[in-house]
Amino acid sequence: MIAVLALVAGVLLGIVFHPSVPLELVPYLPIAVIAALDAVFGGLRAKLDGIFDDKQFVVSFISNVLVSALIVYVGDQLGVGSQLSVGVVVVLGVRIFGNVAAIRRHLFRA
Repeated sequence: MIAVLALVAGVLLGIVFHPSVPLELVPYLPIAVIAALDAVFGGLRAKLDGIFDDKQFVVSFISNVLVSALIVYVGDQLGVGSQLSVGVVVVLGVRIFGNVAAIRRHLFRA
């Protein structure tokens, strides 16, 4: 219930204050969102499997975002940021779809 209230509060604050992302951070935002989604779907899968651990979820969430942003940052410094961004999106996308498939199998027994 706390998570739902926090989500609603975050959405309302975003609507009211219209936050903007600094131009330096714009390349990292999509990667951070995809990394966060990977952690969320992994957490949901773990919850349905009965092995969810809140500490592990928080560490996974933060580390996914930080490591993904670091990979893209290093790619930017090397001049290959877009290629590494695509690599991160592909890897995390595969993980997301794997978790979604496991969630679907769990919910629909199919």
